Amino acid sequence: MNDKDFNLLDEPWIRVIDKDCGIHEVSLIGLFEDAHVYRDLCGELPTQDFAVLRLLLAVLHTVFSRYDENGDERLLEDSDDALERWKELWENRKFPMEVITEYLESQRENFYLFHPERPFYQCEHAKAGTEYSASKLNGNLSESSNKLRLFTDISGKAKEEMTFAEAARWLLYVNAYDDTSAKPSGEARKQGIKLPSVGVGWLGKLGIIFVTGENLFETLMLNLIMVNENEELLGKEMPVWERKKIADGERTQIPVPDNLSELYTLQSRRLYLKRKEKKVTGYYLLGGDFFDREFNTGAGFLEPMTIWKNPDNKKTDVYIPRRHDGSKQFWRDCPVAVLGDKGNRQPGIILWIKNLEERDWIKNYDLNLKIVSVQYGDKDFFVTNVFSDSLQMHASLLSDMNVSWRNMVLDSIGFCDTVAKKIWSLAKDINLSSGGSNSTKESKGTSVFFAENVKADFYNRIDGPFRRWLYGLNPEPDSDDRLYHEKEEWRRQCVGIARELGNEIIRQAGAAAIFGRTKSGSEDGKSGDTFSAASAMNRFLSGLTAAEKG
Repeated sequence: MNDKDFNLLDEPWIRVIDKDCGIHEVSLIGLFEDAHVYRDLCGELPTQDFAVLRLLLAVLHTVFSRYDENGDERLLEDSDDALERWKELWENRKFPMEVITEYLESQRENFYLFHPERPFYQCEHAKAGTEYSASKLNGNLSESSNKLRLFTDISGKAKEEMTFAEAARWLLYVNAYDDTSAKPSGEARKQGIKLPSVGVGWLGKLGIIFVTGENLFETLMLNLIMVNENEELLGKEMPVWERKKIADGERTQIPVPDNLSELYTLQSRRLYLKRKEKKVTGYYLLGGDFFDREFNTGAGFLEPMTIWKNPDNKKTDVYIPRRHDGSKQFWRDCPVAVLGDKGNRQPGIILWIKNLEERDWIKNYDLNLKIVSVQYGDKDFFVTNVFSDSLQMHASLLSDMNVSWRNMVLDSIGFCDTVAKKIWSLAKDINLSSGGSNSTKESKGTSVFFAENVKADFYNRIDGPFRRWLYGLNPEPDSDDRLYHEKEEWRRQCVGIARELGNEIIRQAGAAAIFGRTKSGSEDGKSGDTFSAASAMNRFLSGLTAAEKG
């Protein structure tokens, strides 16, 4: 990189979608200027959008920790000052561009994708690391030389090179979510240096959760957390591009950042793009900065956009990020992810939104919570899946005034799980009645495998109805009658869907299941056990009735 090229402030590289579903590429300055016009980010993957979102938030945190909405230099004095500044920005309904542009222009040299000294999010030292092609840089492929994707919508030359705009987006993505397949530098291997394990990129370790608004301005503002969960000011903002010296060490353990712009621009990897003429053809990669992922109540919980879990079941006050389960709908994790339960902590973003709602700054706001996740296989050595999900609810559900409504939602989710277990038992017994087996010597145990599939079908059937029911809840303090009605309404819907599915299983079971059978072997249960569809259905219906009344 002997010359400067492709400055992210001016060149279009961030993909957005407008209110008419048109997709555009815009520059960094252009995005902030028209954030109130665009509906959302619209990159190649939702996980990529989140990596870009963190960069945008880092800019906003840096600017508005130092300047007010009028562009006057005024450091935040206390938490009230920080919250008032947020409110003034929110009520303006669009970003004050003069102050943002002035700051970004002061950092222009640090936003060149290609630069002889400070290429954006890169360091030349990475050339000592593992070399990859453009197909590995592309998160839609994550394709290395020894692992090819059989079914992709990208082929030929498109896999071998990408535009500078594409490379800029995927540069953020790889830094955030890279797997653990990269090898140490050749020099480290020669010297026999054993380097500490970095693990996957920081965002790959999280159970990511954030908020989206009616437009991109609202999304950025709702996630612009100006104080911590104790309503204290954050540390002095220090994004990576303001570092006087680019880190060039390999796999460096650093202290946990005390400010969000530093955290959001964490260099989990040392990267260096390869280019040929006006295309990026690959990159070099080394391990980068990392810190201990364990947090305790004394150290605080700066990372606001993750679910937390206590690995010791409350034996200690240590928590670690909890990754999402791709096999579960987001609402099924609502007790942990949003509303909080006894063994987990609420994410910082939820506590922030709760703070805004209780101040009536987003009163009657329809909250759209979103999760994204990259899933890995074999000790995080390669990517296996990328997924996202969302959930809509009224922000007032988070208020302390509506704790009885939150408990009702938790109870309703628990009721779904209770009914799902009964569906599972019914499906298992009917499969056994028609000749299935419990034997684990057979593939996955035929009856258990069948029951798991039916249970998944049940959750899929109640998915839409539950989301509509949850979104329709508009809590009112001291409205016990209405709360009871909403709870009973959902139980009625849930049981109705379960009964319909149970009847379908019976109809498809065939004559053998109706007559049933008596087992003589020991693998499927005690000798003499009798299985029949009729008895299974009777147990199922009586169990549903008892659960609904419970």
